Amino acid sequence: MIFETHAHYDDEQFDMDRDALLASMEEGGVGAIVNVGASIESSRTSISLAEAYPFIYAAVGVHPDHAGELDEESFRELRGLCGRDKVVAVGEIGLDYYWDEAPREVQKKWFVRQIELARESSLPVIVHSRDAAADTLEIMQSHARGLMGVIHCFSYSKELAREYVKMGFFIGVGGVVTFKNGRRLKEVVEDISLSSIVLETDCPYLAPVPNRGKRNSSLNLPYVVKEIAEIKGISCEEVVAQTEKNARILYGMRD
Repeated sequence: MIFETHAHYDDEQFDMDRDALLASMEEGGVGAIVNVGASIESSRTSISLAEAYPFIYAAVGVHPDHAGELDEESFRELRGLCGRDKVVAVGEIGLDYYWDEAPREVQKKWFVRQIELARESSLPVIVHSRDAAADTLEIMQSHARGLMGVIHCFSYSKELAREYVKMGFFIGVGGVVTFKNGRRLKEVVEDISLSSIVLETDCPYLAPVPNRGKRNSSLNLPYVVKEIAEIKGISCEEVVAQTEKNARILYGMRD
């Protein structure tokens, strides 16, 4: 079964049909989903979803766009959320210099604090990095060695992917690998071992071809599987089996 490592089913785009959509996942070949927090509020909601559905797990964390909302009180709450049942990661955390919603020094401060929280909680990290390659790598090399984690929605070079793989991190691959302008990600998939790749959607965003521009869901992951299989010259079944194994290693789950 496909293991979806990064979704946002708490998003308002799913308010009209969330239950029906999630009920269709097993039939669609999706066996497990990690719903990922981006703020304190969405971290709480991710836990609620995980409690409501046996195949959903939660990640809790504050996205760099929301880093300015963090203070010591909210960080204490985040620490408490890390100990809840079915919480499998701290994320998504990181740096985003494309939108620059929070000052860069604030983003860096809370990125480091949340990495330290993951280490304290014995949890992996889900890392968001956009237009911040150098600073992300520097922080990861300085603070995240020995941790498990994934570089979500990877958008950098194959050389940088190799650096993260050397550190023991997984590379998150989603719909962008199917885009005509997704050449860099295709090169990354070709270059690194399948044992370092996990599947993700970032839904409701980044739907793959042929549904690009529409609301995304985990039911679109077979298109990502097919593209990876073609790049690697292997079967779709091999891609599903290996990436599921990888995801279970990432999130510390038994088969």
